[in-house]
Formats: sequence, C-alpha cells, structure tokens
Amino acid sequence: MDFIGVLQFIASHPFSSAAFVALLTAFLTSFVSIHENQVGVVAKRFSRTGSLPEGRIVALNGEAGFQAATLPPGIHFGYWPWQFKVVKYSLTVIEQGHIGLVIANDGSPAPVDRVLSNVVDCDFFQDGAKFLRSNGQKGRQTSILTAGYYRINPVLFKIIPNVKITSIGSDKIGIVTVLDGAPMPLGQMAAPAVSGHDDFQNPEAFIKAGGARGLQEQIILAGTYNINPWFCEIEEHSLFEVPIGYVGVVVSFVGDDSRDISGTEFTHGNIVRRGGKGVWDEPLYPGKHPVNMRVMKVELVPTTNIVLNWAAARTEAYKLDAALSTITVRSMDGFTFNLDVSQIINIGATKAPWVISRMGSVQNLVNQVLEPIVGNYFRNSAQRFTVLDFLSNRAERQKDARMHITDAIKEYDVQSVDTLIGDITPPEQLMATLTARKIAEEQEKTFVTEEKTQRTRQDLERQKALSDKQRELVNIEQDVRVAEMRANAAIQQASGESQAVARRAEGEALAKRRLGEAEADVVAIKGRTEGEAIRAVGTARADAYRLGVEAMGGNYALLQIFTALADKGIRLTPDVLVQGGPGGGSSSDGLLAVVLRDLLEKNRPPAA
Repeated sequence: MDFIGVLQFIASHPFSSAAFVALLTAFLTSFVSIHENQVGVVAKRFSRTGSLPEGRIVALNGEAGFQAATLPPGIHFGYWPWQFKVVKYSLTVIEQGHIGLVIANDGSPAPVDRVLSNVVDCDFFQDGAKFLRSNGQKGRQTSILTAGYYRINPVLFKIIPNVKITSIGSDKIGIVTVLDGAPMPLGQMAAPAVSGHDDFQNPEAFIKAGGARGLQEQIILAGTYNINPWFCEIEEHSLFEVPIGYVGVVVSFVGDDSRDISGTEFTHGNIVRRGGKGVWDEPLYPGKHPVNMRVMKVELVPTTNIVLNWAAARTEAYKLDAALSTITVRSMDGFTFNLDVSQIINIGATKAPWVISRMGSVQNLVNQVLEPIVGNYFRNSAQRFTVLDFLSNRAERQKDARMHITDAIKEYDVQSVDTLIGDITPPEQLMATLTARKIAEEQEKTFVTEEKTQRTRQDLERQKALSDKQRELVNIEQDVRVAEMRANAAIQQASGESQAVARRAEGEALAKRRLGEAEADVVAIKGRTEGEAIRAVGTARADAYRLGVEAMGGNYALLQIFTALADKGIRLTPDVLVQGGPGGGSSSDGLLAVVLRDLLEKNRPPAA
C-alpha cells in the first residue's frame, strides 16, 4: 500500500484515539530518508516468498535478507520497522590517480580455470540486481572502478578503494606478467602479443583475443595505465642503453618467425629478421631502446677499433685482453725470448650479428680465435729466424704478421687493422755478448773519431797561421793602394785647382772686359744724352736770352745774374751793397767778388 492508500484507509475507517495514535506512529516510522552522500541497503526481516536459496547472501526476488536493490537519496515510505531494516552507508569514493578493485560476495560460481570473473554490464556495480540477473560471478572482478563517486551495495560488493594506478616513468618500460587467460603455448617462455586490449587495460578484450597468461612478449611504455593488478603484474625496468661506439646485437628467445637468413655458407648459427626468434640481423644502434630483457638478451659489440695487447703491463679500454700475456717464442738458434704484440681489429656494425651468432660474444672471439691465431703465428715465425735476424728485421716480421693475421681472421667477419710488435726481450746471455760487442764497436768508432778530430785540428792550426800571414799581406797591399790613391788624389786636386784658378782668371778678365765695355757704352750713351740735353738747354736759354735782351736791353743780363745767385743761395744784400772795390768799383764787381768767395768756401778741403 502506498502513501495515498494509507491515508484513504485511515480516513475511511473510524479508530479510537489510542488506536489512531498507534497507527499514526507506525505510519510515521515507515518513512526512511537517504541523504545525497548515502546509499540505503534494505534488510527484509521476513517475507512471504520465503528465505534465500542456499549459497546466496543477497535477495534478488524479495526473499528475506539483504536486498540487491539499494535506496537512492530521498524519502522512502513503507519500510515498516517490524519488517524492514534500512542501513545507511557512505558513497564509494575513488580518488584521482587511483582505481577501485571489486570483490562480489554473491553471484554465480567462477570457472575453475579463471582467476577473475566475467564482465557484465551493471552500471559499474551500482545495479546489484542486474549484476545477479546477468549471471555475474562471485569473487574478484575483472572490471575496476576509476576515479569518481559510486552508489554500490556494500553487502553485495566489497570495494578496495584508492589503489594507485600503474605508472611507468620516463626512460622506463613495464614488463607484464598476466595472471589470467589461456594457457601458455607449448614450448614458449612468453605469451605472444595480441591486439585490442589497450595495453592490458581491457582484460576481457585480451582474453577474447586469445591472450595467454604468464610472461608477455609485449611491454608497456612510459605513461599511466588503469590496469587491474589482479589481472597482471607490472615490473618497471630501465630502457636498454647502447653507448656510443657500440651496437647491440639482439638475441630473442621468443618470436614466430625463425627462418634463417644467413645463407647456406654460414653454418655457425641462425640469423633472423627483426622480431623473430634467434639473432636479429639488424642491431640496435647507440641510444636507448625499449627491450624486454626477460625474453631477450642484448650483446654489446664495440664498433670502434679494438686494441688487444699481448703484454702483461697493458690492457685496452674494453678489458677484452685482460687474460692475454706476453708471447714467449723460441728462435732458430735455440734462444727463448719474449714478444709484446698489439693487434688492432674492427667489427663492423652490420657484421656484428654474424660475429655474435658464430662466437656468442666478443670475449669468446678474443679467447677462442684471436689469441691462438696471433700466438701460434709468432711462435712458428720465430723458429725460422735467429734472434739477431728477428731483431734486425723487425719491420719485415711485422709486415709478414699483418698480412697473415688479416687473412686468418677475415673468415670470422672481423677486420684486421694492424699488427704491431712492441718490446722484444732477448736472452740475457745473448744481450751481454751483444752489449760487449756493441761497446767495442762504439769505442773503435770513438778512436777513429778522435783521430779525425786531431787531424782536423792540425789542419785548422795550419790554416789559421796561413790566415794570419795572409791578413798581414793583405793589410800591406791595402796600405800601398791607399798611398797610391792618396797621391793620385793630391795630383788630381792640384790639377783641378790650377785649372780652376786659370778658368777663374779668364772669367774675371772676361767679366772686367765686358764690364768696361758696358760702362763705356753707358758713358757714351750718357754723354750723348747729356750733350743733347745741354745743347737743347743752351739753345733754349739762348733763345730766351735773346728774347729778354730784346725786351729789356742791358738790364736783362743783370737780372739773370741775380736770379742765378739767388738759386745758389748767395746773399746779395747787404754783402753786395757793402763790399765794393777800394776804388769805388761798380756793383757788378762786388757781386763777382762774392761769387768767388762762395766758390772757394765750397771747394775748400776739410781741416785735418
């Protein structure tokens, strides 16, 4: 009966006050309120449909016990306290960066060959009734809960919340071991990869695609994954690094394609394509590679020159010659001596897989091939020569060794770069004899050298004495030449001076003559000019005088005399008037006397 029907029933039937109160109290207690952050689980105390079947803990068809359906948020009526018990639980919360694992407490039995249950569509386990009706299986569930809020019946499902998601760091890979699925194929150490399961995040798709349980060939790369840890285990490993100067030859223990591509002439192993089972024909070059080291092995092969030293005190950078030592040989004359030998080899990157397939490792190549080839060659070669011959023709022995070893190791896909002979340690007795002989030879050379030195010194002294006398003779000759040159210079100087004087005299006479001629010409021209001027002046004066006489008569002559005297600065008065002749001469006589006096005064010589 619903809420409206109860009200109608109460209104249509009369009740006593006590009965009404009891009925109303029962009515009010049948209300159940579920908050928004809660889920209500209903437990039915009794039911007309009977009890739960054996093996079941959740009622699906109204049986007594915990019910599969839950109460959502809100107010619910009709849950009478004498028949129902409602338990309120908090919502299931899965935080970010985590997942939730689910265990079903009820459902169909899981198959014995399965670790996890099947997957059914039940709204992420929030619809318990649908889970049970869809033949959901009890036990650990394949599906997981991602971050979020869920209204899940905690009686039907046990939730393990906040399990960290799978995270693969940078420069890492995840090696996967699946715990559920088909059996591992016979003869395989790892299950082959299948597609469509989103990097193991969809177990149902993995199983439907035929994925097998156990170690997987497939790996997962850096990133975060919602992987059910009950479905597979993840081991984090670092990327495989191939250093510079190396290549990595991959030996795979898994793969479908095992066809040998090395050819019929290569009988020391099999070479397969990349991804096949065996030695891959393509090596890994320097860098970091995502390699599943559980199902593969990577053999590092140096691609730079490798120097192998057959010497006790030296070893090369790769430490491949740590077990090699000085080679002891016996000469044709029965002496035993030691040789230090260096062999330089190179393994090409493309030939590295063939070397590994043949030898297994570079160290095996050194121990099983190079050590016996080089050692035996020098032991055999030394028996054809005496110790002294071996020492004196070391360059020839080295050249022969290079050619022989190059041809010998070529068939092992290894290139011989050079063969070098280092220190040669001959027997001590032989060395003492050779040393004494050498000292005697050197002493003889020293005596010869000293004799040559003495002779050279004598020749030097003789040449020095001759050089000194020659220097004196040269000095005397030079003095004579200097005297002669000085005399010749004096003669030349005197001759030059006399010629200079004569030429100077001739020049002065010529100059004087030319000067006199020039002066005479000047005087002549001047005389002619002055004469013409005087003549012109005289003519002019005569004409003037004539005109004056004609005008003034005898007084004009006297006027000219007075004018001339005034021009000369001669005072006419009072000297003219005072002075006169004793006999009372005329004024002209007095004037003449004055003129004569002035002329005498001007022409008188100066006093001493």
